Amino acid sequence: MSRIITQKAEENKQISERIKNFMKRFDVSSALKSSNAVKIKGFAVIEIFQYLFMLVFAHRSIYMDMKKDTVYRFLNSARINWLRFTTRLSAKIIEDAIAPLTSEQRENVLIIDDSFFERNRSKKVELLTKVFDHAKRNYIYGFRMLTLGWSDGNTIMPVNSILLSSENDKTVVNIPENPDKRTNAFKRRKLSRSKANDAMITLIKEAKAACIKASYVLFDSWFASPDSICKVRTLGYDIIAMIKKTPKLFYECNGKMMSICDIFKSNKKRRGRSKYLLSVDVKPYTQTPLLSPCRRCSSPKRAFSKHFHRRKPSDFTYRLFKDYLMRL
Repeated sequence: MSRIITQKAEENKQISERIKNFMKRFDVSSALKSSNAVKIKGFAVIEIFQYLFMLVFAHRSIYMDMKKDTVYRFLNSARINWLRFTTRLSAKIIEDAIAPLTSEQRENVLIIDDSFFERNRSKKVELLTKVFDHAKRNYIYGFRMLTLGWSDGNTIMPVNSILLSSENDKTVVNIPENPDKRTNAFKRRKLSRSKANDAMITLIKEAKAACIKASYVLFDSWFASPDSICKVRTLGYDIIAMIKKTPKLFYECNGKMMSICDIFKSNKKRRGRSKYLLSVDVKPYTQTPLLSPCRRCSSPKRAFSKHFHRRKPSDFTYRLFKDYLMRL
């Protein structure tokens, strides 16, 4: 009796072949091995990862084929460094698939941003905490998902991410007791309970260690403290960021310590249909030594932008720089 092959089975076969080609092209097995994902018993690590990867596209369940204990043992392994794995895999995809299609004249950037990861119905999720949702204007159980991405202006590629919890034990649910401090799982939990600015530096260091080429780091005003800007600058990246509009942060402008609002009020604005209103040299007031001065540029929408450069250019170079900054 001949076996009837359904359309669903044929589609799953095609999906499986494409996933195998993806794994082979970008050498996913080497990225798993470098992240301490090794076989302990049973199935090979690459087979388990390929199976989980296929479930997303085939809309299947782990209860249909492979035993769930095998999958849970792999996902709950305390030895695997998932932060390193996603960074290495992204670096390989950028190098082999995106970089050959990108002109050398384009500037590559790293983009850092956070979003709300809701788990409002969960009760036993580890390190669950209350996070303020700015859209709903109330506190909801969940995490802040801090994500680092790479972009060439046309394509954006996720590099790595971390779920941030709270440093306050009173607001955190299900704190693990007596964890093994030697494992990568403990390091990941410790990073999740650190400050967002410190976690941002860790994500950028991982991208730098994976040799992901970028000239600039872009982020919003939440991360634009003078200390964080100087730390990113010491890693070798220039910064373009929105500046916090607060009277508590001071910058040196024309030999005086002034806030952003005072700097904007005390300097003459450009008139007419200019792409920017104001551009002045400022220096952040911080204990971290600054490698170079910075230029503050205000767009017509009053968005305060900051950019660090290695040397002080001439006036003609500044005009080129301003147009270049507004294009970015």
